Amino acid sequence: MRVGIVLGVIISVVSLLSFKGFESQHEQIGVDSLRSLYQRPVGEWPRPVIDSGVKWEEFKSLPNFDTGYFAMMERPEVILGKNLFFDPILSGSNQISCSSCHNPQTSWADKVQVPVGHDHLSGNRNTPSLLNAHSRKTFFWDGRAATLEEQVLGPIQAHNEMAMDASQLPAKLQQYKAYRELFQKAYGTDVITFNMITQSLAAFQNTISSRRSRFDRFLDGEYKYLSDQEISGLHLFRTKARCMNCHNGQYFTDEDFHNIGLTYYKRKYEDLGRYHVTHNPDDVGKFRTPSLRDVMSTNPWMHNGLFWDITGLLNMYNSGMQMNSATAEQKAKDPMYPVTDPLMKPLKLTKEEIQDVAAFLNAITATDYKMRRPDKLPRD
Repeated sequence: MRVGIVLGVIISVVSLLSFKGFESQHEQIGVDSLRSLYQRPVGEWPRPVIDSGVKWEEFKSLPNFDTGYFAMMERPEVILGKNLFFDPILSGSNQISCSSCHNPQTSWADKVQVPVGHDHLSGNRNTPSLLNAHSRKTFFWDGRAATLEEQVLGPIQAHNEMAMDASQLPAKLQQYKAYRELFQKAYGTDVITFNMITQSLAAFQNTISSRRSRFDRFLDGEYKYLSDQEISGLHLFRTKARCMNCHNGQYFTDEDFHNIGLTYYKRKYEDLGRYHVTHNPDDVGKFRTPSLRDVMSTNPWMHNGLFWDITGLLNMYNSGMQMNSATAEQKAKDPMYPVTDPLMKPLKLTKEEIQDVAAFLNAITATDYKMRRPDKLPRD
């Protein structure tokens, strides 16, 4: 019996290496052979399809539950940050809190296409989830903030979000004895500064992490946790669907910026993306690669919240999205004309393969942890 299994694995590997096209590669590998290929340590999995020059990291599971989590949540700066995060006093109207858009009940996003803030004004970009914010190298879709502390200032001051004059916020909190006591415990002084506010908010947001998914358990050798369809989707994700060129590593993101063809250049919904930060014409239409951790709980997707349905989103990638990419002639006439990332290519996925990839995305989505809001805000 054992000899037969080993022989089957060897045959599967040899067959995998001998196929020339991704289509034939997936068609010819049977379900049992795929399971044999992936029911092994990740270091022995077939190498993913990665374009030349792309830096990538292999998948890595999230750790088991940290027994120090509850002690971390009792740290004075985290307690303070949690109260601030859920308190609408941080807004000019006293009606909007950080949690208005980053709701723990909706995977720390808001389940709307674009957020609605002060005076019912709408933003133009989808609210990113705060899950695993501690792992990010930049913040916002265009990467304009390098730290969580720097990120805090944006929504607090934005006229269409919280509309609060940041210079006035410390005095606003200073009038409450309960807040003075919380700052005293966290920083050894009850004289509140904006820097303390940003530090405590960052301390709390650093505690917001994904739970382990079924895929994490599969990575750790509990192979019963993925179905045959999900293993097929895993293989497609790594090969024919080309997903790992951007979505790799422990958090399924390269932490980089790409133009995937959704810029609407010189049209109603134009958004030049990272260009607004760098002013480099090569960055027109580039947006940060989001993490796919808990992806099925964080729709609508894309920087503009365009997609609510995962099949529609995968169909978009399947097309290759090169139809609006600048030609050499267009680029010569207009250096700002966006060029779709060459990593975007037609995939020729079948309807069944698209559903397999969607199944895998469900497997990397964990059960939500719905953190309770503070029972009472500091108002004494």
